[in-house]
Amino acid sequence: MHFLRKTAVRGTSPFLIIAVAFGGLILLGTILLMLPVATRNGQGAPFADALFTATSAACVTGLVVHNTATYWSLFGQAVILVLIQVGGLGVVTVVVGVRALRRQRISLRERTIMQESLSASKIGGVIRSTRFIIVTTIGIELIGALLLLPVFVPRFGWEGGSGEAIFHAVSAFCNAGFDLLSTKQPYQSLMAYSTNVAMNLVIGLLILIGGIGFITWIDVRKHGWHIRRYRLQSKIVLVATVILLLVPMAYFFCCEFQNFPMKKRLLASFFQTVSPRTAGFNTVPLTQLSDNGQFMTILLMFIGGGTGSTAGGIKMTTAGVLFCACLAVIFRRREVTAFGRRIAPRTIFRAAAIFTLYLSLLIVAAMVMSGVEHLALLTSLFECASALDTVGLTLGVTPLLHLSSRLLLILLMFIGRVGSLTVVFAVGSHPTKFQARYPEETVNVG
Repeated sequence: MHFLRKTAVRGTSPFLIIAVAFGGLILLGTILLMLPVATRNGQGAPFADALFTATSAACVTGLVVHNTATYWSLFGQAVILVLIQVGGLGVVTVVVGVRALRRQRISLRERTIMQESLSASKIGGVIRSTRFIIVTTIGIELIGALLLLPVFVPRFGWEGGSGEAIFHAVSAFCNAGFDLLSTKQPYQSLMAYSTNVAMNLVIGLLILIGGIGFITWIDVRKHGWHIRRYRLQSKIVLVATVILLLVPMAYFFCCEFQNFPMKKRLLASFFQTVSPRTAGFNTVPLTQLSDNGQFMTILLMFIGGGTGSTAGGIKMTTAGVLFCACLAVIFRRREVTAFGRRIAPRTIFRAAAIFTLYLSLLIVAAMVMSGVEHLALLTSLFECASALDTVGLTLGVTPLLHLSSRLLLILLMFIGRVGSLTVVFAVGSHPTKFQARYPEETVNVG
């Protein structure tokens, strides 16, 4: 809290503050996970392993180099859970939110930082929205944990089952993908519950609710079922959510899981559609997916969830804006529109920049990893997409990677959670004070 007030007064860029805040959270988590009390063997984790795990948790990714259930002690698991919660909501959101709940004064500069952190369209009402986000998050996670109790209590007892329910509810809502269930066989995630309706539906719904974005929550609270009154951003998110749920689910049902019994086939198709955006749990072995199935998963990871949510990826709003721009070109419209509203050119430019940055970074990183590790390009693409889009799904190669590839994944996870443009702006990109207007000239494209 002191750091946020100090940097805000000094006039530091909001983008730099957000990036440094996440970096500080990762560093703190790394130090705690290196303590002897953090591991079951009492020796503490090596720096590289602690750094990877702290980054994965703070960036709500879920990629691991050690089995969370068996390697980390209760203290280590608690540290991971706190990193997931704070990283999911955003460090700045948590700091300012706690101060707001305590009725402390929030400066205009801090409100500006919150606006950037939440991707809010205006600064007005941002503190009230922050209070709502924190309270609602805790409420939804508690409801999710209660609904998971009948799943875990018969297996772990009331004490152990309650802990399991809370951990997995937070991990699912924050789209993290960490689990404590791989006790007998490493990295099994939720495969033992592939036919458990309650587990699939509760975890799936937590992922969806956490991934639609805080701005959409506020519209739902304010307008209820009057969807016409929602902001354009919320409309795009909800429509994209439905499309990205139905179309991939139909593909997985028809093309990937034909040999499963009907119940497992339906649940697996639903869960494999929801989890890549961007939770990291899986109920079926991902290595059994065809190349098409793995590529479909990569596409879902790449798109991700809603802007200002716990999810990663380029975001559904980015994909939606670019899709609307394509329609405008195809139908020769002079302006890009959606739901009776015109989309500003600067929004289209920003969406194109995000798409280009993410895609370029993903391709370069996958090619580098493929060359270093001698992996198939599709496998490297899958692992890099999982890191950059903060998903956590893996084809089983992450624990086997060399240190250089792990450092690459750490960088991708950080950029994916903080945001590519945020990182660029934080590094030193500043708006030009005077922008000359040059003569226009036509360039033929396509």
